[in-house]
Amino acid sequence: MKKSILLLSLLALIVLLLPACKSNFETIRTSGDTDLMYKKAMEFNEKGDYGKAQALFELIMPSYRGKPQLEKISFVYAYTHFNLHNYTSANYYFKNFATTFSTSPLREEAEYMAAFSNYKLSPSFRLDQENTNKAIEEFQAFTNTYPESPRVKKCNELIDNCRKKLETKSYEEGALYYQIKQYQASMQVFENLLKDFPETSNVEQVRYMLLKAQYALAGNSVYEKQADRYKLVIERYNDFTYKFPKSKLKKEAELYLREANSKIKVLNNARYQKQGSGT
Repeated sequence: MKKSILLLSLLALIVLLLPACKSNFETIRTSGDTDLMYKKAMEFNEKGDYGKAQALFELIMPSYRGKPQLEKISFVYAYTHFNLHNYTSANYYFKNFATTFSTSPLREEAEYMAAFSNYKLSPSFRLDQENTNKAIEEFQAFTNTYPESPRVKKCNELIDNCRKKLETKSYEEGALYYQIKQYQASMQVFENLLKDFPETSNVEQVRYMLLKAQYALAGNSVYEKQADRYKLVIERYNDFTYKFPKSKLKKEAELYLREANSKIKVLNNARYQKQGSGT
């Protein structure tokens, strides 16, 4: 019984305290005192209470238009969106800051953070990569605008991360086409990958997949096209072994070579027999 009474007393106390906590912020928010709200917004931001800081900034911004404080308010306001993981909004407000306060010493950081916000929006390689491409564009624009910035090194690292993601997406797309037996599409994707990412560390595997896809395409072609397409298998094999003479995949590649030569021989014999029979 005593425990129940104690528990109820504690709950009642919590209920009484909650409105008091809320009324403190509400008192500030509804005070109409812009200087007080400015001070408290900065304090909330420093404490990591970004939601309350953001709410107060939105109330006082109109009152500070044309005043020097607006620059700091706008900059910190953009950061509240970033810190609340609202990266689309953060990108917008950092860009807006850079445009509005074009001579500000904070402009460089704002433009970097705009690009970084898009980077944070970049999803898994399996999804649409629009934000990944935007991040690359904005990081490159930053490095062109501020070539001496200490942030350039980080920008280049993040660009490499983005390009690796795009490369992985491209490889997985080519592999998927191969799995569903769309061999021409698979080869096209892998060829584009080598053009778009010539520095890829996965080039050996990509060229091996081109050999496999070419062999599969030849075997699934109409009779009239098989001989020519098996000859392309031999070309793919020669290209692969020339570039990777010590590849661990060489034995598997040689199987495709032998099979291609064997198929060509069979096809040629059949053609000669057909010609000899006069049909």
